[in-house]
Amino acid sequence: MPQGPVLVIGLDPARLEGWDPEPVLAAIARGHARFGELGVEADMCLVAPDDEPEAAIAEALRRKEYACVVVGGGIRKHEPYLLLFERVVNLVRQHAPQAAIAFNGTPDDTADAALRWL
Repeated sequence: MPQGPVLVIGLDPARLEGWDPEPVLAAIARGHARFGELGVEADMCLVAPDDEPEAAIAEALRRKEYACVVVGGGIRKHEPYLLLFERVVNLVRQHAPQAAIAFNGTPDDTADAALRWL
């Protein structure tokens, strides 16, 4: 049976310039709803790269003891965010060393990524 809680860290599409955030926001909402269907507590930490994301991520990681942290593809897959991705992984190691780290393919499969480690 799934356990939790899970923290999902990703880019906030509403705070990124140059593209329509609505499809990604809808996918994030579907992915988050799936956690509820599975009975898994999940918190979201959506950040903007220009707005001190490390501080927001560290604060989110300190809120509770997470069983798993999922790092979203927006941070992980885009070359301009390589250093942010590296900092995120190290923040998880520092503030949630007990947590498994998982990676989703899309916002819709975030719960499945966490389930691999719960």
